[in-house]
Amino acid sequence: MMEAETAIVLLSAKVALAAILLALPPAFAVAWLLARRRFKGKGFVQAVVTLPLVLPPVVTGYGLLLLFGTQGPLGRLFEAAFGLTFAFRWTGAALAAGVMAFPLLVRPIRLSLEAVDRGLEEAAETLGASRIVVFLTVTLPLALPGVLAGAVLGFAKALGEFGATITFVSNIPGETQTLSLAIYALLQSPTGDTAALRLIVVSILLALAAVLLSEWVARRLTERGGDGRA
Repeated sequence: MMEAETAIVLLSAKVALAAILLALPPAFAVAWLLARRRFKGKGFVQAVVTLPLVLPPVVTGYGLLLLFGTQGPLGRLFEAAFGLTFAFRWTGAALAAGVMAFPLLVRPIRLSLEAVDRGLEEAAETLGASRIVVFLTVTLPLALPGVLAGAVLGFAKALGEFGATITFVSNIPGETQTLSLAIYALLQSPTGDTAALRLIVVSILLALAAVLLSEWVARRLTERGGDGRA
């Protein structure tokens, strides 16, 4: 039984890590757009980004099933182009977790980009640095604590994702059964209380560690900003 529980924890970590790696690049792009650009419909984009937090997770999971299922347009596209299947696979669990974690990535990254001193970027450009060089050597290092804070918080969210995952990829042991799904299945069994309790403790410890790490990174970001203004 302990081996099965270890496998569940490892699968959950793999799904959560893949979710963050999948969501981080578009989250950074959206955060950059919201932090650095003015355009019509900005409020609408912000609302769309927030939707996974306010919609019932089952609705999000059903939407993913329609789009990325075996008969969905994006599901057929990815399978034909890359041989990648999402429905009832761990990759689908990672996609669902990434979508649910997306808003938690965008917000801290956006705040960190807004906190970057534009004068430093302009000074680097005055010295002849290209925009890419300025981004890599000035903007990104200054925004990195916010990126890390968002990634850690998003990882914690992905680790505990339930509603969208079970709707999109079901609860398949060894394939899509992450921590939250395993706990749910064990609680339905008359003999699963002890194993469920162990997984609950593990999930609480992992989530607590992730949130504390995120808070520490955010505090360092605040302290760094304060030192920079002093």
